[in-house]
Amino acid sequence: MTFRQTLFFLLGSVIPALALALIGTRLMRWLSPRWGLVDHPAARKVHVTPTPLGGGIGIWLGVVGTFAAGQLALTLIGANSSWQELVPDFARPHLAGIHAQMLKLWILLLAGTVLMLLGLSDDRWGLSWQVRMATQFAVAAACVYFIPNLRLTVFIDQPWFTGMLSVLWIVALINSFNMLDNMDGLSGGIATIAAGFLAAVMLIAPNPDSPGPQLFVAGFLLVLTGSLLGFLWHNRPPAKIFMGDAGSYFVGFNIAVATLLASYTGYHGETRHAILAPLCVMAVPLYDLVTVLAIRIRAGQSIFAADKNHFSHRLVELGLTKPQAVLTVYLTTAMCGLAAVLLHRVDTLGAVLLMMIVGCTLSLIAILETTARRKIKQP
Repeated sequence: MTFRQTLFFLLGSVIPALALALIGTRLMRWLSPRWGLVDHPAARKVHVTPTPLGGGIGIWLGVVGTFAAGQLALTLIGANSSWQELVPDFARPHLAGIHAQMLKLWILLLAGTVLMLLGLSDDRWGLSWQVRMATQFAVAAACVYFIPNLRLTVFIDQPWFTGMLSVLWIVALINSFNMLDNMDGLSGGIATIAAGFLAAVMLIAPNPDSPGPQLFVAGFLLVLTGSLLGFLWHNRPPAKIFMGDAGSYFVGFNIAVATLLASYTGYHGETRHAILAPLCVMAVPLYDLVTVLAIRIRAGQSIFAADKNHFSHRLVELGLTKPQAVLTVYLTTAMCGLAAVLLHRVDTLGAVLLMMIVGCTLSLIAILETTARRKIKQP
Protein backbone atom coordinates (compact mmCIF):
# COMPACT_ATOMS: atom_id res chain seq x y z
CA MET A 1 0.00 0.00 0.00
CA THR A 2 1.16 3.50 -0.83
CA PHE A 3 1.23 6.28 1.74
CA ARG A 4 -1.91 7.81 0.22
CA GLN A 5 -3.77 4.49 0.36
CA THR A 6 -2.68 3.90 3.94
CA LEU A 7 -3.83 7.38 4.94
CA PHE A 8 -7.20 6.82 3.26
CA PHE A 9 -7.55 3.51 5.09
CA LEU A 10 -6.63 5.08 8.44
CA LEU A 11 -9.02 8.01 8.11
CA GLY A 12 -11.83 5.87 6.69
CA SER A 13 -11.60 3.54 9.68
CA VAL A 14 -10.99 6.04 12.49
CA ILE A 15 -13.13 9.08 11.68
CA PRO A 16 -16.60 7.42 11.42
CA ALA A 17 -16.05 5.54 14.70
CA LEU A 18 -14.73 8.68 16.38
CA ALA A 19 -17.78 10.71 15.30
CA LEU A 20 -20.28 8.05 16.42
CA ALA A 21 -18.57 7.55 19.79
CA LEU A 22 -18.28 11.31 20.32
CA ILE A 23 -22.02 11.74 19.79
CA GLY A 24 -23.00 8.54 21.58
CA THR A 25 -20.94 9.35 24.66
CA ARG A 26 -22.37 12.86 24.78
CA LEU A 27 -25.85 11.34 24.70
CA MET A 28 -24.93 8.95 27.50
CA ARG A 29 -23.79 11.88 29.65
CA TRP A 30 -27.42 12.97 29.57
CA LEU A 31 -29.06 9.53 29.80
CA SER A 32 -26.85 7.86 32.41
CA PRO A 33 -28.14 9.78 35.47
CA ARG A 34 -31.71 9.06 34.35
CA TRP A 35 -30.89 5.35 34.14
CA GLY A 36 -29.20 5.28 37.55
CA LEU A 37 -25.73 4.86 36.01
CA VAL A 38 -23.74 7.13 38.32
CA ASP A 39 -20.44 6.43 40.07
CA HIS A 40 -20.45 8.03 43.52
CA PRO A 41 -17.24 8.96 45.40
CA ALA A 42 -15.94 6.39 47.88
CA ALA A 43 -12.82 5.67 49.90
CA ARG A 44 -11.31 3.45 47.19
CA LYS A 45 -12.01 5.95 44.38
CA VAL A 46 -10.10 9.04 43.34
CA HIS A 47 -12.95 11.19 41.98
CA VAL A 48 -14.75 13.53 44.39
CA THR A 49 -18.00 14.27 42.55
CA PRO A 50 -20.73 11.91 41.27
CA THR A 51 -19.88 11.05 37.66
CA PRO A 52 -22.06 9.34 35.05
CA LEU A 53 -21.17 5.85 33.93
CA GLY A 54 -22.26 4.52 30.55
CA GLY A 55 -19.37 5.75 28.43
CA GLY A 56 -18.91 2.12 27.43
CA ILE A 57 -22.17 2.35 25.48
CA GLY A 58 -20.68 5.24 23.52
CA ILE A 59 -17.60 3.14 22.70
CA TRP A 60 -19.82 0.20 21.73
CA LEU A 61 -21.92 2.44 19.48
CA GLY A 62 -18.82 3.77 17.73
CA VAL A 63 -17.56 0.26 16.93
CA VAL A 64 -20.83 -1.50 16.12
CA GLY A 65 -22.30 1.51 14.29
CA THR A 66 -19.26 1.83 12.05
CA PHE A 67 -19.27 -1.84 11.12
CA ALA A 68 -23.02 -1.77 10.58
CA ALA A 69 -22.55 1.09 8.10
CA GLY A 70 -19.74 -0.87 6.45
CA GLN A 71 -21.93 -3.97 6.21
CA LEU A 72 -24.68 -1.93 4.57
CA ALA A 73 -22.21 -0.45 2.10
CA LEU A 74 -20.89 -3.91 1.19
CA THR A 75 -24.44 -5.19 0.67
CA LEU A 76 -25.30 -2.27 -1.62
CA ILE A 77 -22.07 -2.68 -3.59
CA GLY A 78 -22.73 -6.39 -4.00
CA ALA A 79 -26.29 -5.73 -5.21
CA ASN A 80 -25.25 -3.07 -7.72
CA SER A 81 -22.05 -3.74 -9.64
CA SER A 82 -21.89 -0.15 -10.89
CA TRP A 83 -21.36 1.00 -7.30
CA GLN A 84 -18.03 -0.83 -7.21
CA GLU A 85 -16.60 2.16 -9.11
CA LEU A 86 -16.93 4.09 -5.84
CA VAL A 87 -14.60 1.66 -4.05
CA PRO A 88 -10.91 2.74 -4.04
CA ASP A 89 -8.72 0.71 -6.39
CA PHE A 90 -6.56 -0.75 -3.63
CA ALA A 91 -9.62 -2.01 -1.75
CA ARG A 92 -11.40 -3.81 -4.61
CA PRO A 93 -9.24 -6.97 -4.53
CA HIS A 94 -10.07 -7.32 -0.83
CA LEU A 95 -13.87 -7.14 -1.14
CA ALA A 96 -14.31 -10.90 -1.43
CA GLY A 97 -12.10 -11.50 1.60
CA ILE A 98 -13.98 -8.90 3.62
CA HIS A 99 -17.30 -10.53 2.71
CA ALA A 100 -15.91 -13.89 3.90
CA GLN A 101 -14.88 -12.39 7.25
CA MET A 102 -18.12 -10.55 8.04
CA LEU A 103 -19.85 -13.50 9.73
CA LYS A 104 -16.87 -13.96 12.06
CA LEU A 105 -16.84 -10.23 12.73
CA TRP A 106 -20.50 -10.10 13.77
CA ILE A 107 -20.15 -13.17 15.97
CA LEU A 108 -17.28 -11.46 17.78
CA LEU A 109 -19.22 -8.20 18.06
CA LEU A 110 -22.18 -10.16 19.47
CA ALA A 111 -19.88 -11.74 22.06
CA GLY A 112 -18.48 -8.31 22.90
CA THR A 113 -22.02 -6.98 23.24
CA VAL A 114 -22.86 -9.73 25.72
CA LEU A 115 -19.86 -8.69 27.82
CA MET A 116 -20.81 -5.02 27.47
CA LEU A 117 -24.29 -5.82 28.82
CA LEU A 118 -22.73 -7.86 31.63
CA GLY A 119 -20.62 -4.85 32.61
CA LEU A 120 -23.60 -2.52 32.26
CA SER A 121 -25.59 -4.72 34.65
CA ASP A 122 -22.71 -4.62 37.12
CA ASP A 123 -22.50 -0.83 36.78
CA ARG A 124 -26.22 -0.47 37.48
CA TRP A 125 -27.03 -3.15 40.04
CA GLY A 126 -23.75 -4.76 41.07
CA LEU A 127 -23.05 -8.41 40.33
CA SER A 128 -21.10 -10.97 42.30
CA TRP A 129 -17.61 -11.79 41.08
CA GLN A 130 -18.75 -15.38 40.49
CA VAL A 131 -21.36 -14.26 37.93
CA ARG A 132 -18.94 -11.91 36.22
CA MET A 133 -16.09 -14.41 35.97
CA ALA A 134 -18.35 -17.29 34.91
CA THR A 135 -19.83 -15.20 32.10
CA GLN A 136 -16.42 -13.98 30.95
CA PHE A 137 -15.03 -17.51 30.81
CA ALA A 138 -18.14 -18.83 29.05
CA VAL A 139 -18.05 -16.15 26.35
CA ALA A 140 -14.28 -16.51 25.87
CA ALA A 141 -14.49 -20.31 25.64
CA ALA A 142 -17.39 -20.18 23.17
CA CYS A 143 -15.43 -17.83 20.90
CA VAL A 144 -12.18 -19.81 21.08
CA TYR A 145 -13.70 -23.25 20.52
CA PHE A 146 -16.35 -22.34 17.93
CA ILE A 147 -14.62 -19.67 15.82
CA PRO A 148 -11.91 -21.11 13.55
CA ASN A 149 -8.33 -19.86 14.01
CA LEU A 150 -9.14 -17.79 17.08
CA ARG A 151 -6.39 -18.90 19.38
CA LEU A 152 -2.84 -18.12 20.42
CA THR A 153 -0.03 -19.12 18.09
CA VAL A 154 2.60 -20.66 20.34
CA PHE A 155 3.83 -23.40 17.97
CA ILE A 156 2.45 -26.15 20.20
CA ASP A 157 0.49 -28.90 18.48
CA GLN A 158 -1.90 -29.37 21.39
CA PRO A 159 -5.27 -27.71 20.57
CA TRP A 160 -6.66 -28.24 24.07
CA PHE A 161 -3.65 -26.45 25.59
CA THR A 162 -3.55 -23.52 23.15
CA GLY A 163 -7.33 -23.22 23.51
CA MET A 164 -7.05 -23.01 27.29
CA LEU A 165 -4.29 -20.39 27.02
CA SER A 166 -6.43 -18.39 24.61
CA VAL A 167 -9.40 -18.35 26.99
CA LEU A 168 -7.15 -17.26 29.86
CA TRP A 169 -5.64 -14.54 27.65
CA ILE A 170 -9.05 -13.10 26.80
CA VAL A 171 -10.25 -13.12 30.42
CA ALA A 172 -6.93 -11.65 31.62
CA LEU A 173 -7.14 -8.70 29.22
CA ILE A 174 -10.81 -8.07 30.03
CA ASN A 175 -9.94 -7.74 33.70
CA SER A 176 -6.69 -5.88 33.04
CA PHE A 177 -8.51 -3.02 31.33
CA ASN A 178 -11.21 -3.15 33.99
CA MET A 179 -8.56 -2.68 36.68
CA LEU A 180 -6.95 0.17 34.73
CA ASP A 181 -10.20 2.12 34.75
CA ASN A 182 -9.33 4.01 37.94
CA MET A 183 -8.30 7.50 36.78
CA ASP A 184 -9.55 9.97 34.20
CA GLY A 185 -8.43 8.95 30.72
CA LEU A 186 -6.32 6.02 31.92
CA SER A 187 -7.97 2.82 30.66
CA GLY A 188 -9.28 4.44 27.48
CA GLY A 189 -5.90 6.02 26.75
CA ILE A 190 -3.98 2.80 27.33
CA ALA A 191 -6.45 0.92 25.11
CA THR A 192 -6.05 3.57 22.38
CA ILE A 193 -2.25 3.26 22.48
CA ALA A 194 -2.42 -0.54 22.50
CA ALA A 195 -4.91 -0.75 19.64
CA GLY A 196 -2.95 1.81 17.64
CA PHE A 197 0.35 -0.04 17.99
CA LEU A 198 -1.24 -3.38 17.18
CA ALA A 199 -2.84 -1.85 14.08
CA ALA A 200 0.59 -0.52 13.07
CA VAL A 201 2.05 -4.01 13.41
CA MET A 202 -0.72 -5.38 11.16
CA LEU A 203 -0.06 -2.71 8.50
CA ILE A 204 3.73 -2.85 8.62
CA ALA A 205 4.31 -6.58 9.08
CA PRO A 206 3.29 -8.58 5.97
CA ASN A 207 0.74 -11.34 6.25
CA PRO A 208 2.62 -14.68 6.27
CA ASP A 209 -0.02 -16.10 3.89
CA SER A 210 0.01 -13.20 1.40
CA PRO A 211 2.32 -10.35 0.39
CA GLY A 212 0.02 -7.59 1.66
CA PRO A 213 -0.84 -6.20 5.10
CA GLN A 214 -3.53 -7.69 7.34
CA LEU A 215 -6.24 -5.17 6.54
CA PHE A 216 -9.11 -6.95 8.30
CA VAL A 217 -7.47 -7.04 11.74
CA ALA A 218 -5.89 -3.61 11.23
CA GLY A 219 -9.27 -2.13 10.28
CA PHE A 220 -10.90 -3.73 13.31
CA LEU A 221 -8.30 -2.17 15.60
CA LEU A 222 -8.46 1.23 13.91
CA VAL A 223 -12.24 1.37 14.29
CA LEU A 224 -11.79 0.58 17.98
CA THR A 225 -9.09 3.29 18.18
CA GLY A 226 -11.42 5.87 16.65
CA SER A 227 -14.23 4.95 19.01
CA LEU A 228 -11.91 5.23 22.01
CA LEU A 229 -10.73 8.66 20.85
CA GLY A 230 -14.33 9.84 20.66
CA PHE A 231 -14.93 8.62 24.20
CA LEU A 232 -11.69 10.14 25.51
CA TRP A 233 -12.85 13.62 24.53
CA HIS A 234 -15.45 13.29 27.30
CA ASN A 235 -13.21 11.27 29.63
CA ARG A 236 -10.22 13.64 29.65
CA PRO A 237 -9.50 15.25 33.04
CA PRO A 238 -11.74 16.28 34.66
CA ALA A 239 -13.82 13.42 33.29
CA LYS A 240 -17.45 14.11 32.43
CA ILE A 241 -18.22 10.39 32.13
CA PHE A 242 -16.58 7.03 32.88
CA MET A 243 -16.57 3.98 30.60
CA GLY A 244 -17.56 1.73 33.50
CA ASP A 245 -17.37 -2.05 33.44
CA ALA A 246 -19.47 -2.01 30.27
CA GLY A 247 -16.68 -0.21 28.43
CA SER A 248 -13.69 -1.97 29.97
CA TYR A 249 -15.17 -5.43 29.31
CA PHE A 250 -15.98 -4.55 25.69
CA VAL A 251 -12.61 -2.92 25.02
CA GLY A 252 -10.56 -5.64 26.72
CA PHE A 253 -12.40 -8.36 24.82
CA ASN A 254 -11.97 -6.66 21.44
CA ILE A 255 -8.25 -6.09 21.89
CA ALA A 256 -7.81 -9.67 23.10
CA VAL A 257 -9.59 -11.24 20.11
CA ALA A 258 -7.76 -8.92 17.70
CA THR A 259 -4.43 -10.25 18.99
CA LEU A 260 -5.69 -13.80 18.43
CA LEU A 261 -7.02 -13.11 14.92
CA ALA A 262 -3.72 -11.65 13.75
CA SER A 263 -1.04 -13.71 12.02
CA TYR A 264 2.37 -12.67 13.27
CA THR A 265 4.47 -15.26 11.50
CA GLY A 266 4.21 -18.48 9.55
CA TYR A 267 4.67 -21.73 11.39
CA HIS A 268 8.07 -22.24 9.75
CA GLY A 269 8.87 -18.55 9.38
CA GLU A 270 12.22 -17.00 10.20
CA THR A 271 10.67 -14.47 12.59
CA ARG A 272 8.69 -16.76 14.85
CA HIS A 273 9.51 -14.43 17.74
CA ALA A 274 7.03 -11.91 16.26
CA ILE A 275 4.27 -13.74 18.14
CA LEU A 276 5.54 -11.87 21.23
CA ALA A 277 4.20 -8.57 19.84
CA PRO A 278 0.90 -8.69 21.81
CA LEU A 279 2.83 -9.43 25.00
CA CYS A 280 4.92 -6.28 24.46
CA VAL A 281 1.90 -4.09 23.75
CA MET A 282 0.00 -5.50 26.74
CA ALA A 283 2.99 -5.41 29.10
CA VAL A 284 1.72 -2.49 31.21
CA PRO A 285 -1.89 -3.73 31.65
CA LEU A 286 -0.54 -7.17 32.59
CA TYR A 287 2.03 -5.60 34.94
CA ASP A 288 -0.76 -3.74 36.71
CA LEU A 289 -2.88 -6.92 36.92
CA VAL A 290 -0.09 -9.11 38.29
CA THR A 291 1.23 -6.58 40.82
CA VAL A 292 -2.22 -5.72 42.16
CA LEU A 293 -3.08 -9.39 42.62
CA ALA A 294 0.27 -9.97 44.35
CA ILE A 295 -0.34 -7.05 46.75
CA ARG A 296 -3.82 -8.29 47.60
CA ILE A 297 -2.68 -11.88 48.17
CA ARG A 298 0.23 -10.74 50.34
CA ALA A 299 -2.15 -8.59 52.40
CA GLY A 300 -4.56 -11.49 52.85
CA GLN A 301 -7.31 -9.75 50.89
CA SER A 302 -9.66 -11.15 48.30
CA ILE A 303 -8.21 -10.80 44.79
CA PHE A 304 -11.61 -9.41 43.73
CA ALA A 305 -11.69 -6.69 46.40
CA ALA A 306 -11.43 -3.17 44.98
CA ASP A 307 -8.60 -1.04 46.38
CA LYS A 308 -6.16 1.77 45.54
CA ASN A 309 -3.08 -0.38 44.91
CA HIS A 310 -3.03 -0.06 41.14
CA PHE A 311 0.00 1.16 39.20
CA SER A 312 -1.51 4.64 38.76
CA HIS A 313 -2.47 4.85 42.43
CA ARG A 314 1.04 3.89 43.46
CA LEU A 315 2.51 6.63 41.25
CA VAL A 316 0.24 9.21 42.89
CA GLU A 317 1.30 7.91 46.29
CA LEU A 318 4.90 8.66 45.29
CA GLY A 319 4.05 12.34 44.73
CA LEU A 320 2.94 12.53 41.10
CA THR A 321 -0.24 14.37 40.26
CA LYS A 322 -3.01 12.31 38.68
CA PRO A 323 -2.36 13.69 35.16
CA GLN A 324 1.37 13.01 35.61
CA ALA A 325 0.64 9.46 36.73
CA VAL A 326 -1.60 8.86 33.70
CA LEU A 327 1.03 10.32 31.36
CA THR A 328 3.71 8.11 32.93
CA VAL A 329 1.61 5.01 32.29
CA TYR A 330 0.97 6.23 28.71
CA LEU A 331 4.69 6.64 28.03
CA THR A 332 5.54 3.26 29.52
CA THR A 333 2.89 1.61 27.36
CA ALA A 334 4.18 3.40 24.25
CA MET A 335 7.77 2.37 24.99
CA CYS A 336 6.74 -1.28 25.21
CA GLY A 337 4.56 -0.89 22.11
CA LEU A 338 7.53 0.31 20.06
CA ALA A 339 9.24 -3.01 20.77
CA ALA A 340 6.22 -4.80 19.28
CA VAL A 341 6.47 -2.79 16.05
CA LEU A 342 10.16 -3.71 15.68
CA LEU A 343 9.89 -7.42 16.46
CA HIS A 344 9.23 -8.59 12.90
CA ARG A 345 12.21 -6.58 11.60
CA VAL A 346 14.89 -8.15 13.81
CA ASP A 347 16.48 -11.57 14.13
CA THR A 348 16.28 -13.81 17.18
CA LEU A 349 19.04 -11.97 19.03
CA GLY A 350 17.34 -8.65 18.34
CA ALA A 351 14.06 -10.05 19.64
CA VAL A 352 15.76 -11.18 22.85
CA LEU A 353 17.22 -7.70 23.32
CA LEU A 354 13.84 -6.05 22.72
CA MET A 355 12.15 -8.32 25.27
CA MET A 356 14.95 -7.56 27.71
CA ILE A 357 14.34 -3.83 27.21
CA VAL A 358 10.63 -4.32 28.01
CA GLY A 359 11.49 -6.47 31.02
CA CYS A 360 14.10 -4.01 32.29
CA THR A 361 11.69 -1.09 31.88
CA LEU A 362 9.03 -2.76 34.01
CA SER A 363 11.61 -4.00 36.53
CA LEU A 364 13.07 -0.50 36.91
CA ILE A 365 9.61 0.93 37.57
CA ALA A 366 8.89 -1.84 40.07
CA ILE A 367 12.16 -1.21 41.95
CA LEU A 368 11.67 2.56 42.07
CA GLU A 369 8.06 2.48 43.19
CA THR A 370 8.64 -0.30 45.74
CA THR A 371 11.62 1.49 47.29
CA ALA A 372 9.81 4.82 47.41
CA ARG A 373 6.67 3.32 48.96
CA ARG A 374 8.74 1.58 51.62
CA LYS A 375 10.35 4.89 52.59
CA ILE A 376 6.99 6.66 52.67
CA LYS A 377 5.54 4.04 55.02
CA GLN A 378 8.46 4.21 57.45
CA PRO A 379 7.60 6.11 60.67
